[in-house]
Amino acid sequence: MSDNEFDVLDELYFVVSFPDLRSTLSLTDEELCAALESLIRQGYVKILYPDQDTEHEYNAASFGQHCQDYYFLATKAGLVMHNSI
Repeated sequence: MSDNEFDVLDELYFVVSFPDLRSTLSLTDEELCAALESLIRQGYVKILYPDQDTEHEYNAASFGQHCQDYYFLATKAGLVMHNSI
């Protein structure tokens, strides 16, 4: 797990919007989207959209275009991994 991925997971114990993540972490939009996408592919983060209560399926083709519109939350597997490091 990269440092960026670890830092992102550290913020996702509760539902967080992309703008809130961006303001908390010192990452560019591209770095943040890349870390989120990697964590999603590993099953450590889930997407919520259009609101904080609706889980949204990951779509590799459109993720980059919509990354900034989503909410994110660590999965149980993500929390376990984060706490084991």
